[in-house]
Amino acid sequence: MRDDERPETWGEPVFSPGDKVQSCFTVKNDGTMWGVEIGEIVVRKGDIGYVRDIGTYLQEYYIYAVDFIDRRAIVGMRARELVGLPMPEGTS
Repeated sequence: MRDDERPETWGEPVFSPGDKVQSCFTVKNDGTMWGVEIGEIVVRKGDIGYVRDIGTYLQEYYIYAVDFIDRRAIVGMRARELVGLPMPEGTS
């Protein structure tokens, strides 16, 4: 890490549990998803999901556990791989 770069975790997370998000990228299994072949697509660009939980990686990055309900997959993603979507009226 360069001296002028701060760990992402020094700030607040971009998303919160329950937030509706959309994937900006197609994601393939890198070997970390059980029951899915390595290289198999687990999320396609444009898929919509909901943040379930927030963890960290190397105490530097937030990892968002996103539940892509239509794909029946929970995938760990970085904030830069997601865009927030508005929730329907009457929900929070």
